Amino acid sequence: MVRESEIRAGEVAVEAPAATDAGLVFIGRIRTPWTSRLETPRQGRLDGPVCRLEIFEPWVAALQGIELYPSLEVIYWLHMSRRDLVLQSPKNDGAVRGTFSLRTPVRPNPLGTSMVNLVGVEGATVLVRGLDCLDGTPLVDLKPDRCKFTPLAPPQKGDYQVGD
Repeated sequence: MVRESEIRAGEVAVEAPAATDAGLVFIGRIRTPWTSRLETPRQGRLDGPVCRLEIFEPWVAALQGIELYPSLEVIYWLHMSRRDLVLQSPKNDGAVRGTFSLRTPVRPNPLGTSMVNLVGVEGATVLVRGLDCLDGTPLVDLKPDRCKFTPLAPPQKGDYQVGD
């Protein structure tokens, strides 16, 4: 069972270094039916409830053309998550794993991502299905599904290569 802010057997928390400003700007707010981590699904479902991405000005114009993509990637800031665990026991069974080997919301930089289905666009609001975050979650970015784009051609002889 999920509990908020607990440290389970074998988990290790660290004191994080002071934050530096990366210039992160929230472009909107996410509206979902969930107000507690205890009730939020572990993963979004494409047949789940319709959720709302409320886009702030001046970013509303950036929605132009988004309806061309039925599948979107939503990137959001998990503002209620702990940020100090380096070892975690996700199943609370005594086995621990490193944070970077898990899809846990408890991370040094708690960014969440979800692949969602676009339901519609109503002005500055994008309606989607497939989210798994708390109501009021800050929205970081919104992108078309990368699988819908043609892959780049492999590098050709003479192209810039890493290490050049």
